[in-house]
Amino acid sequence: MNFALIMFLLLVVTGAIWLLDYFLLRARRPTERPEPWWIEYPKSFFPVILVVFLLRSFLVEPFKIPSGSMLPTLLVGDFILVNKYTYGIRLPVIDRKIISINFPKRGEVMVFRYPENPSLDYIKRVVGLPGAAGLPAGGAVQDRFPAAHHLRCDRFSRAGDGAAGCDRRTESRDRTSG
Repeated sequence: MNFALIMFLLLVVTGAIWLLDYFLLRARRPTERPEPWWIEYPKSFFPVILVVFLLRSFLVEPFKIPSGSMLPTLLVGDFILVNKYTYGIRLPVIDRKIISINFPKRGEVMVFRYPENPSLDYIKRVVGLPGAAGLPAGGAVQDRFPAAHHLRCDRFSRAGDGAAGCDRRTESRDRTSG
């Protein structure tokens, strides 16, 4: 189910009814007679649907973490708000990028549609970037750029309420050659 398409269709229908009433039907209706329900409801819902559509399409969108692939930083069932304009502005429904702003960086969490099944949203951490040499036997990405920045969680703990966190982090910069 394409939520953006449903929101867009609701926006068009409620907006069309609001415009129809504003320019045509209101002038024909006697002033003492109340609006019919089929005009009152769409007129009431139109501004709400417009705000939700604009927020979800261009600013932020909520996602729920479906699996444990992001442990220990993101737990199963956690909700995240995704900044929709970090990498560029896309047109809703057709999902076409019209303005490109930034490029992904290693370590960032990204949400994307699975290419073989676009109805699935994948939430993953960026590991490889253009120019990376691949995964060697040790499991670390070898970068062709000189100074790689690493952040490692040395001690991980889970609180009694189920919240997880990193107690101690180690930061290092090392030079790798690919």
